[in-house]
Amino acid sequence: MVRYGELFLKSGPVMQQFIRALLRNTGKALESENLAFRFELHRGRLLIHGDEPERIAVLASRIFGIVDVAVCVLTSNTLPEIEGEAVRMAKTRLSAGTSFAVRARRQGVPGITSQELAAHIGAALRREYPDAGVDLDHPDYEIFIEMREFGTLIYDTHLPAPGGLPLGTQGNVLSLLSPGIDSPVATWLMMKRGCGIATLHIDAGRFGGADVLATTKNHHAILSSWTAGQPLEMLVVDAEPFYESLTTGINPRLRCVLCKRFMLHAGSRVALSRNDRALVTGDSLGQVASQTLANMTVISGAATVPVLRPLIAFDKNETVLLARKIGTFEKTPGDLGCRAVPLAPATAAVVEDVVGCEKELDMDGLVRESLTRVRVLTALNGSFQEA
Repeated sequence: MVRYGELFLKSGPVMQQFIRALLRNTGKALESENLAFRFELHRGRLLIHGDEPERIAVLASRIFGIVDVAVCVLTSNTLPEIEGEAVRMAKTRLSAGTSFAVRARRQGVPGITSQELAAHIGAALRREYPDAGVDLDHPDYEIFIEMREFGTLIYDTHLPAPGGLPLGTQGNVLSLLSPGIDSPVATWLMMKRGCGIATLHIDAGRFGGADVLATTKNHHAILSSWTAGQPLEMLVVDAEPFYESLTTGINPRLRCVLCKRFMLHAGSRVALSRNDRALVTGDSLGQVASQTLANMTVISGAATVPVLRPLIAFDKNETVLLARKIGTFEKTPGDLGCRAVPLAPATAAVVEDVVGCEKELDMDGLVRESLTRVRVLTALNGSFQEA
């Protein structure tokens, strides 16, 4: 059983559009793992019938738009059948000294209330397991009963899912992906809000740490496991000539701002060529020198498409918690340093100075040249595909 939450709040036509996208995404995910399935759609619930319900549940719990997933049994609405299935399900969980609670709800079924339904099931469990106690506040075991017009669902475990909106319902964006903690989380959050994603990595070559590209690719592969059945593209731009120019003769204090503007210059051109609607960055206000409000204002001027910053108000701990959940957090990430970072980067760059440096660098020419050296890699279900 799949529950979808926010979708249910949309207007009728929009809700139907989003549900179709949810079914499409879920179907692609299941097909990619060769799982046989059949959908049964009801108000607020999607039932997925299949021979491997545990595998289906795990896969469905990583699909955007789904709130949670439960492996359940579907019975008729007759009390003896419901009671019998509840007793069977609790068999391995209830014993002397354990406590339980029945969480029952009813919708569209006349003749019985949710409280009466819970009392019936609770009484049946007490008869079968007399040494188990009832504790409605802090039970050792909970069993859930949902009686609806199409039948009764019974389950005792559920998996949380990401929620949000189905992937692809909000158009496509291009995410600037680095080996750090922030940009994969920012990317995942935009996926959660329904955006189709491709990632763009600016490869600094010898100016980047030895593990930069491998770590970034690993982030991208993990992100693709959240879009099961749908290939996820990663574009890698060879930007070593830009960094070579950046570190010879230009005011060192402006390097970080110029680097970020290069990324937005290049990212904007790529996004426009792909019809992506925005760029995504992992910026968090005040986190590093290039992310002061003054510098972000100067940096943003380089973009010709909207720039989305989903982490703008996040504390680092909040980002780390999400990175752990997503799977992109690495405790010992390796050599991810940047050889171009100055000792004292500017925290409030003046836009006229920055634009002057760009003219001196021939920023436009460097961007155009770098975009002639773009590699496209594709990940699917957590791993890269052969070219």
